[in-house]
Parts: sequence; structure tokens; C-alpha cells
Amino acid sequence: MSTAPIAPPISDHLTMVERTNETPSPWMAAGQRFLADRWAVAGLVFLLVVHLVALAAPWAVPALLHRSAFRQRMNDVVHVAGADVEVVSEDGIPVGPGAAFPLGADLAGRDVLSRVIYGSRVSLLVATLGTLFALLMGLAAGLLAGLYRGAIDTILSRFIDAMMSIPVLLLAIALASVLRGGSVWAVVLILALVNWTYLARIIRAEVLSLRERDFIEAARALGASDRAILLRHLLPNLVGSLTVVATFGIASAIILEASLSFLGLGVQPPTPSLGNMIIEARRPAVLRDAPWMWLPPGLLIALLVLGVNFIGDGLRDALDPKSQRQA
Repeated sequence: MSTAPIAPPISDHLTMVERTNETPSPWMAAGQRFLADRWAVAGLVFLLVVHLVALAAPWAVPALLHRSAFRQRMNDVVHVAGADVEVVSEDGIPVGPGAAFPLGADLAGRDVLSRVIYGSRVSLLVATLGTLFALLMGLAAGLLAGLYRGAIDTILSRFIDAMMSIPVLLLAIALASVLRGGSVWAVVLILALVNWTYLARIIRAEVLSLRERDFIEAARALGASDRAILLRHLLPNLVGSLTVVATFGIASAIILEASLSFLGLGVQPPTPSLGNMIIEARRPAVLRDAPWMWLPPGLLIALLVLGVNFIGDGLRDALDPKSQRQA
């Protein structure tokens, strides 16, 4: 007489389901580790706020501030402390923070707060696009060098070594002198051409490590083409590294764009950027008597770079727990 197999208790099924649900996916686990990093979350929130304000600048500045980032009011008269004063005095010192100008005025009588908002818009756009294009160039070169090796790897690696032997700022100045554009897109191109080399080196090293893994050897043994290995195996495993590298690249691009604009080789006036706002205050008298001209853009640059670095550290620790720093 045969007996039917005894089904496991319902409680065992529930326990197995609960265990399955309790095991988060790798990306979910990484997200939880990132959210547990308070500094990384603070940097992300700050960066999101600055991006939202920058994106809303064409609407927010005229509608909320009732100011213009471009209107020159140096010959206007404003009411300050019970007296009527010129926006820019005879000594060339603009009026400071007050009801008329929340963060003061610049040498042309323009509102500093409006120009900081527009300047952050330009600086973030240039840094983000420059890093994105550099990442695409570095990804293409790194994949070619690491996947095919041989003559391709030798030629690309030696070219990258030669490019990296030139100081970054010197190379950027040389490219700016050649392009002679001074437009936003010219600066984006300069940032991409300067920063792609170190990205290519990092990606090449990652590809050289991945191509020796067992799953790549198994894919080759099964007859997978180079294209299939690239799209199905290499690129998905590079996402984490690319995200971290791109984040730190944005911080470097913000500083480089500010440096070029400060030297007069970046985004040209009247388009405001955080770098060319600082150069307008280069006179000693203005540096001493009108700190509101250079302090807000300089402080925003520092906070942006700090916030991006916090995000990069958080992403690195979240995507690779072994790299977490010891407390």
C-alpha cells in the first residue's frame, strides 16, 4: 500500500519565503549602505537642492528675487540705512548686502545672488557634461586596450602616458588657447579632452582584471563573441566603478572650470560662472572692502566639491564594502 508523500508544514514554506524576502539584491544592499552614510546623504541632498535651484533659475530669479543677473545698475541710487547711496561708489566699491541686494552688488551694479544662481547653473552644466564626455572617451579607450591587448593596448597606453605626463592645468590652458572659444561648449570640450586619460587608465585596469575571471573564460568557451562579452559581462561589472570614478571626476571638473574661468580662459562674461565671478573681485581694494563679491561663489565651489566628494566616498563604500575606511 503506497502512501502519499507528506507535504512540509505550511510554517516551513512561510519561513523559506521570509528568508527569500529578507535577502536583498546587491543593488538594494548597496543602496541601504549608502543611505546609512549620513555625510553621503547630506552631500546628495545639498547637490540636489543646488541643481533644482540652478535649473529653476530662469523662472526663480525674475519671479522670486525680482532681480536680473545681467542688468547693470552701477549708476542707480538705492536707499541704505536711511540714506540714498549709489550702487557703485566713486571709489569703485559696490553696495553691500541689504534689502536692495541680498548678497550685495558687483562692480557693474549687478545682483550677486542672481549671478551666483546662474553661475552655479553654468558651472554644474559644464562640469557634468565635460565629465560625461570624458567618461565616454575613457570607456572606449579603456575597453579597447584592456579587451584586445597587443598592439592596440600598446599604442593607446603609450599615448595615454604621454598625455598624462603633461600637467592638467597646463594642458587645459593650451587647449583653451587653441580653441579660443570661451563658450560653454568650448569649456566642455576642454574638460573632456583633459580628463579622459586617467579614466581610460582606470577602466583598462578594471577590464584587465575582469577578463581573467572564470565567468569570462566560460563565456569564451561557450563561443560568445567579443561584442557579447563586452555588452553582457564587462559593462555590467563596470557600472559600479564607473559611477564612483565619474562622481569624483565631476568634483575635479568643477575645480578645473573655476580655475580656467579665473584665468580668463573659461566661460566668458557676461555669462556668469562661479570662476569668472571671483576674478571680477581680484583688485586688492575689492578683496578687502567688498568680500561679498568673491566669498559667495568661492564658498559655493568649496561646498559643491565637498558634497560631491562625500557622495563619491559613500558610493565607493556602498558598492565595495571591503573598501570602507576603518573608524
